[in-house]
Amino acid sequence: MDEKRQKKNISYLSFYLGDEIFALHVSKVHKILEMTPITGVPHTPDYMKGVINLRGKVLPVIDTRIKFGMPAMEATKKTCLLVTEANIDQDEIMVCLLVDSVQSVLKLNDEEVLPPPGIGSKYQSDFMTGMARVNEKFIMVLDIDKVMCKDELLNLNEIKKVVTDNELTNFKK
Repeated sequence: MDEKRQKKNISYLSFYLGDEIFALHVSKVHKILEMTPITGVPHTPDYMKGVINLRGKVLPVIDTRIKFGMPAMEATKKTCLLVTEANIDQDEIMVCLLVDSVQSVLKLNDEEVLPPPGIGSKYQSDFMTGMARVNEKFIMVLDIDKVMCKDELLNLNEIKKVVTDNELTNFKK
């Protein structure tokens, strides 16, 4: 088959926030964790739920619903944490995204991912790679590197500095 005609399939992990489906490139998702206790950190943005300890590493937890302007929701049996890697200004940071549930791994080819909508300056779609239509539903394909902006990265690094080894011991239990 001619290389130009060959469609490249790319894998994405899809997840729900309310009735909306979002997806991240699988290379950016390191783990899917069941809901675990989250330690709150004072003086953080509303979307910053707190931190968890994953094998001795402090990982910030972002409430993705709040980050995207959706109302907060109580955790359910399906609520989980996606351990993701964001690359911002060549600085890699591990971040947990709190999501309502994980749907599946999707294989999409380049032609199926359409450019993100441009709805004016008030609505920002910079954090989206594109949108895909699967089974009559639109899926928003996210760019985790753009979901977390440079200023937020600085805040997360500061939060990690504030949380000491002694505080980690308290929530290892």
